[in-house]
Amino acid sequence: MRFCSACGQTVEHRIPAGDNRLRYCCPACGAIHYQNPRMVLGTIPVWQDKVLLCKRAIEPRYGYWTLPAGFMENGESTGEGATRETIEEAGARIELGEPYSILDVPQVEQVHMFFRASLLDPDFDPGPESLEAQLFSEAEIPWGALAFRTVTQTLRWFFEDRREGIYRLHTGTIRYEPKARG
Repeated sequence: MRFCSACGQTVEHRIPAGDNRLRYCCPACGAIHYQNPRMVLGTIPVWQDKVLLCKRAIEPRYGYWTLPAGFMENGESTGEGATRETIEEAGARIELGEPYSILDVPQVEQVHMFFRASLLDPDFDPGPESLEAQLFSEAEIPWGALAFRTVTQTLRWFFEDRREGIYRLHTGTIRYEPKARG
């Protein structure tokens, strides 16, 4: 951030009084610009014994498979955002279930939250952010072509819970190792 969104003046990167973190602060109007993690919301849409995945038509990870998910918008609840993203990415009608996984991804300042969901019918029409949408049984999941580690972890938990017959809320942190230079 270079300029204050309140008054347009150049901001400073410093620790404001009473705080303990670097923030973008405006010396002209006094505004403190907090930058907080973004919520990524999605669903695990199920039809019979299969899960609906979307093949990404956008970067990052173009051409890789993912659960329908995306960034939360202002003015919506987490459930509303997850439902909206499922409609936008997969064109799927769902009955939203309980929150299923919450994964922190500190390196990219995100929190990924997935809800269980039941497809109301097997008809879907992928939106412009998806190349296609397809139902997969556990054995058919393209594990090596999944777009994000949060999706892989959520699906592993989901299939494990389904085998055990008990679904519970899962939480965790996905950490990325720095790439070695050489």
